[in-house]
Amino acid sequence: MDNPGRSIILQGMTPETDIIIVGGGLNGPTLALALAQTGQRVTVIDALPAATRRDAAFDGRGYALALTSQRLLAAIGIWPRIADSAQPMLEITVTDGHAGLGPSPLFLHFDHAEIEEGPMGYMVEDRHLRPALLDAMRDEPLITQIDGRTVVAQSTDATGATVTLDDGSTVNGWLLVGSDGRNSGTARRAGIKRTGWDYGQTALVCAIGHEKPHNGIAHQFFMPPGPLAILPLTGNRSSIVWSERTATALRINALDDAGYLAELHPRFGDFLGQLELIGQRFTYPLNLTIANSFISQRLALVGDAAHGVHPIAGQGLNAGLRDVAALAETLVLAVRRGEDIGAPGALQQYQQWRRFDTAALALATDAFNRLFSNDNTILRLGRDLGMGLINAIPGLRRGLIREAAGLTGQLPKLLQGKPI
Repeated sequence: MDNPGRSIILQGMTPETDIIIVGGGLNGPTLALALAQTGQRVTVIDALPAATRRDAAFDGRGYALALTSQRLLAAIGIWPRIADSAQPMLEITVTDGHAGLGPSPLFLHFDHAEIEEGPMGYMVEDRHLRPALLDAMRDEPLITQIDGRTVVAQSTDATGATVTLDDGSTVNGWLLVGSDGRNSGTARRAGIKRTGWDYGQTALVCAIGHEKPHNGIAHQFFMPPGPLAILPLTGNRSSIVWSERTATALRINALDDAGYLAELHPRFGDFLGQLELIGQRFTYPLNLTIANSFISQRLALVGDAAHGVHPIAGQGLNAGLRDVAALAETLVLAVRRGEDIGAPGALQQYQQWRRFDTAALALATDAFNRLFSNDNTILRLGRDLGMGLINAIPGLRRGLIREAAGLTGQLPKLLQGKPI
């Protein structure tokens, strides 16, 4: 949508785009679509070639989308493209124990039937979600994609934002958004510092096929070295996010498939029958990293560029999509009021909306990882009794189910499934 006030506010400058998004992963394209569908011109700059992003080979990566994240994808037209390949998460079990010795008898059990809204979330594979976003951007005339190019410099001032690419070309806009990961160059070039620490853990990520059906049940098994998440995919398949001490994880990942499965099996158990590896295996070092500010002059950060947390609750992408929904709504409402979208007021509103929620998530994931990733007898007894108590109180359990589904807090319209 046009904003006649911009030419006055920015003294006649006419940039080639309204918003420049650096980063073509998942959050960046989602934000681009949300903004373009309200009339904003958006340029997405991605360091990876388009062919790499579109590689359809199954690689084992999957995402646990909270119900509100699914609603966002539906609101921007992505969900119909991937719905047939999404697996509803109908139940979640949380247990504590040791590899090879089985879980504690005290556990948490969440059932989607305890809330009215439907499944708590969905598992979607990267090979389906990423191409759907790329196709939707290709079909949107207000989105320009620049693939295979790296941003080497950026500048912002009272009149706008400019980025310089590695081929010497430049892109000008009203606002620059960094969606370029935990090591965000956008944040670094803006002088934004980060706070965080390394967990000494590495996540082993893969997909498995199994003999028995999972029935839409997700499992989180806490063991002293770190948690093991077993997340249901379509068919008799599951996505695995398996945290170990880094030295152990690197040793396991160096094994052949048979050796890898031999290490996984005592941790996984026999409840799904025979196991087999499907697709590629990955490792990701685990740390906490929070940008000290989510905004700067004519600049905003979203997703891992703003906050990277432990995957213990599977909330990484969901937190990024909350950023997307909040920033899109803040900017669109500013445009409709005839305001400059890059002015401090709109950006401050975005930061205020997201800062507390992000801090709470970071503290919760950090505390859970420290509480459960150890073998202290007293702590084990306390956490097991705590899980048993929560499981026995329907009100507490229902509150946690709603939290897992993303249904708490001040929700932007897109997370409610509504257009901005």
